[in-house]
Amino acid sequence: MTYSLDFRLRVLSVKKKKNLSFAETADLFGVGVTSLVRWVKKPEPQTHRHKPATKLNMDALKEDIQLYPDAYQYERAERLGVSSMGIWHALKRLNVTYKKNAQTSQGRSRKACYFLSSVNIG
Repeated sequence: MTYSLDFRLRVLSVKKKKNLSFAETADLFGVGVTSLVRWVKKPEPQTHRHKPATKLNMDALKEDIQLYPDAYQYERAERLGVSSMGIWHALKRLNVTYKKNAQTSQGRSRKACYFLSSVNIG
């Protein structure tokens, strides 16, 4: 949870004026001791994460979802050259979920596709 800058500065000023320890100040204001230590070093809240851009091309993932709607995540990961957890996080960012509906589940449609492809007609 991010606390505002004015709250952080107020907490630090009370700590300094009353000569309280980190633990006493944390108990007084209901915040963590580690948060107080961090605020002493840098009182401003962090505005962005230092995380590298994802290797996964989101447009390629959208196209893969349209081409292979019943594919498992590990299959998508192999096709796109990323980890299955990377696929999971990307699907979460795209708000793509796999939930059963009244018509058919993902597992049944997969079995139906496999069954129809293994039958020789003719």
